[in-house]
Amino acid sequence: MDSNVVDLIMNDHRELERLFDQLQNQPDRRPSLVPVMVALLTAHSRAEEAEVYPAAAEAGISEDVQHSQKEHLEADQLAAEVAAADPEAPDFGEKLNKLIEAVTHHVGEEESKILPGMRGKLSSDRLDELGQAFLASRTEHLGEMPADITKAELDQQAANAEVPGASSMSKPELQGELKSIADQ
Repeated sequence: MDSNVVDLIMNDHRELERLFDQLQNQPDRRPSLVPVMVALLTAHSRAEEAEVYPAAAEAGISEDVQHSQKEHLEADQLAAEVAAADPEAPDFGEKLNKLIEAVTHHVGEEESKILPGMRGKLSSDRLDELGQAFLASRTEHLGEMPADITKAELDQQAANAEVPGASSMSKPELQGELKSIADQ
């Protein structure tokens, strides 16, 4: 199995795109597919935030990491809305499309900036090492929903987004600060 973190991330992106297509074109499958999509998106995001983004920032791609973290915060909020919504409600399609648009935009930027930057600046051994760490973190978070986030994970999001004073904030304060960043 390929253990290069860039390839693993891109594989997840393709799987999310496949799920998005099914969710849009097979509305009858939404009740069973929404939890799968949200769980994969959440696990993928947490693994990137914990393992990949700090390594990318160390490699000199911190501006792109900060922007990508902001997009993760926005996607978390949208995913939580989709997860909580009734898949048969009239406004469900609109919520789903907002999430899909946000994630698709993020994937495009990540695949054109962060991932090529990592390929260019990190050795293949380091990319493989990050791949193993990404997989372990992703596996640990599979089944979680956006609301399951811990204080430590919020601290990591804040570090990736370069939020000043985050370590002294309580979990609710940090959630509020990160929400305001996502809403910008």
